[in-house]
Amino acid sequence: MTERLQKIIARAGVCSRRASEELLRAGRVCVNGRIARLGESADIEQDTIEIDGKPLAARPEPVYLMLNKPRGYVTTVSDERGRKTAAQLVADCAERVFPVGRLDMDSEGLLLFTNDGALTQRLLHPRGEVNKTYRVTVCGQIRGAAARLGAIRSIDAEPIRPAQVRLLQGNDTRALLEIVIHEGKNRQIRRMCQQCGLQVLRLQRIAEHTLCLGDLKPGQWRYLKDHEIAALKGEDA
Repeated sequence: MTERLQKIIARAGVCSRRASEELLRAGRVCVNGRIARLGESADIEQDTIEIDGKPLAARPEPVYLMLNKPRGYVTTVSDERGRKTAAQLVADCAERVFPVGRLDMDSEGLLLFTNDGALTQRLLHPRGEVNKTYRVTVCGQIRGAAARLGAIRSIDAEPIRPAQVRLLQGNDTRALLEIVIHEGKNRQIRRMCQQCGLQVLRLQRIAEHTLCLGDLKPGQWRYLKDHEIAALKGEDA
């Protein structure tokens, strides 16, 4: 089966899709002895693909893990500003893996990593309507906050799906909310809270799709179990 070269290279764990495109633009990728160009396709089973004269390694075994991302880490593989990355916390994984979606630097909690591009696309595509559940500590205009957040239909004129919001505990000045969203727009929950006159003190993702963070400690990661992987893929365990 033929696929775009940048997709093949990224799935092989050499680098990200964007970095793979740069390799192609620089003329560092050859297919069957000929320099390949961005936009070309190949068959990993039939064609000889080389990068800087070295054959592309066989497709790695798929790896799936979850990290409890602490605050202060950006969700990138590398950072040009020298900030700490979530990828550094899973560097001792058996294969090169990539984050599925994002958590901003000040947010924490469940973050998936994998080298399975098909699953990543499944989880990130809007058609998947993947639930993401957060525990959010806020202060400010607490009275009626859950109802106001649940009524939001747009942020900065950009339409959003309604969130499911539940008050877990609180008083007149501070509250703990559970917020479930189906999209992954940039800083969505923080922008929703700001729109409702709320300041976010802590934002933690505790569940995504069928996975729960559980008692995994901040900074720690673990491999997913077979039944967890099957559930993410919509398969029988």
